[in-house]
Amino acid sequence: MEIWNQLLQGFATAGTPVNLMWAFVGCALGTAVGVLPGIGPATAVAMLLPITAKVDATASMIFFAGIYYGAMYGGSTTSILLNTPGETATMVTAMEGNKMAKSGRAGAALATAAIGSFFAGSVATVFVTLFAPLVAEFAVKLGPPEYFCLMLLAFTTVSAVLGQSTLRGLTALFIGLAIGLVGMDQITGQARYTGNVPELLDGIDIVLVAVGLFAVAEALHAVLFEGKTKESENKMSRVSMTRADWRRSVPAWIRGTAIGAPFGCIPAGGTEIPTFLSYATEKKLAKGENLAEFGKQGAIEGVAGPEAANNAAVTAALIPLLTLGIPVSNTTAVLLGAFQNYGIQPGPQLFSSASALVWALIASLYIGNVMLLVLNLPMIGLWVKLLKVPKPQLYAGILIFATVGAYGMRQSAFDLFLLYGVGVMGLVMRRFSFPTAPVVVGMILGPLAEA
Repeated sequence: MEIWNQLLQGFATAGTPVNLMWAFVGCALGTAVGVLPGIGPATAVAMLLPITAKVDATASMIFFAGIYYGAMYGGSTTSILLNTPGETATMVTAMEGNKMAKSGRAGAALATAAIGSFFAGSVATVFVTLFAPLVAEFAVKLGPPEYFCLMLLAFTTVSAVLGQSTLRGLTALFIGLAIGLVGMDQITGQARYTGNVPELLDGIDIVLVAVGLFAVAEALHAVLFEGKTKESENKMSRVSMTRADWRRSVPAWIRGTAIGAPFGCIPAGGTEIPTFLSYATEKKLAKGENLAEFGKQGAIEGVAGPEAANNAAVTAALIPLLTLGIPVSNTTAVLLGAFQNYGIQPGPQLFSSASALVWALIASLYIGNVMLLVLNLPMIGLWVKLLKVPKPQLYAGILIFATVGAYGMRQSAFDLFLLYGVGVMGLVMRRFSFPTAPVVVGMILGPLAEA
């Protein structure tokens, strides 16, 4: 009953005109970010971190959550029409969705992806509502040794799961831990690793590192290495589903949600495993003509199941982030930085120390899911037009946005040198397949583990 009352209070907070506006802007931006090839939600959240520094914490978190799950909706559009997945999670959607588009069924593929995302997101949000407080209640009983072990768990899982090898993941983690040590020693108050630079006495700002690693590195990588590739776009057809499409999609949505939600809750989760598992399940269960469509004309189950699994995992990933402070993806690592920017530490105490914010955030997930369904189904033609934005202007815009945002925080030219230094480091890491999320996790949780 208490959960019900807190959720109603969350709806009252999230339902204010200002917060509804931020939720809508976040969902629209997130969808646009998902549609534009090459810009992931992590890049978008990192880029907008400095801009929202003066906004109320609750409105800011609702805004970032909108971008976070909006991008997962939009990511299917590029996968289906261009065969260009913006995130690793939408790679599986591209396999069957692009074949459906080539067969003239792009509309049905986009419809099943949008409705499946809505269904899975809604179910996973109920999951978060019911289980996050229980996990937090248990976690509040933990003492300093258990906290330290939790942080070790975060270090090892994020380093092992994100990236091609554990060694690369751990190397990235140690870079983050080293950056986190710069500044004043918490115990003695002595300056360390500052190189006599006064700007470094307060430490290196997490926002600068997030923007440099994700937004600047992404733009530099696109400019230097991706060349002038031209994607061929498949024709749009009417966004609707036949009765047979519904009959095949509904069970796939249910199975995908059942596979994705538990994976999101596991600190070592991620969206790649559940989406591939869902795809394998749908292929194994398909029979006759439906099975023959896989890999040829494109099977609708191969889009419906993985899209549902992806969105269920993405929403359920908020459970380990909010209750344990453990991010399971690049985007949740940057969201952890966003919380930190407001002096809020996700973890066992969050549900008691910032109860109003957490419940408003959870309520905004319900509101955002409805907004995204409205934004995605009737307005799909508008989002498709975004695919025509020229890449040079797009990445130039990202760099300008990142630079203005970073300079606006302290009006310091040193911050700009630092931003582009971190950007070049992110570019090298990306070029040699080092994951970037462990750097952010090491930087945020390192000082806490030390304390």
